[in-house]
Amino acid sequence: MVRTTFSGREVVKVLRDHGYTPKTRSGSHVRLRYEHPETGEVRNVDVPQHDEIAIGTVRSIADQCGAKDFEAWCKWIDENS
Repeated sequence: MVRTTFSGREVVKVLRDHGYTPKTRSGSHVRLRYEHPETGEVRNVDVPQHDEIAIGTVRSIADQCGAKDFEAWCKWIDENS
């Protein structure tokens, strides 16, 4: 079974290591931006800086990142955090 519980800090670290850049911070949320180098597609991802992000929020973050497979995305976050 894949781990699906992460802190905001873990998620932000992995996304930053893979090309996402922090753009704004509003309250306890960080907005990261990614622009695909070949297609120019832009993704904005909002990550709450909580010690434990609720599973529904983790799913929303994965969707914002364009993940097609939630479990594979969680495994990727876990392996890179």
